[in-house]
Amino acid sequence: MLRFRLKELLADREFREGRVITLTEVARATGVHRMTLSKVANHRGYNPTADVLDKLCGYFDCRIEQLVEHVPQGAATVTARRKKSASQRSK
Repeated sequence: MLRFRLKELLADREFREGRVITLTEVARATGVHRMTLSKVANHRGYNPTADVLDKLCGYFDCRIEQLVEHVPQGAATVTARRKKSASQRSK
């Protein structure tokens, strides 16, 4: 499974620039629809086009490896189970 680090890159840029950056602002700067950016950031398993990834790399001035991370399928399942278990214990 691929994990997109859009939220992390956005947080890093916000910290460097000392201001809040919205997905709407990223959408205007990149030409990528805001809903597409939201799906990349929040929907596990979303499959953006190479063009979208290219535009995001340009916006964040990063390499593709900094935007996309490969997570082996078994590791993703274990992480999801741990999160679910932790949330159930806290109730």
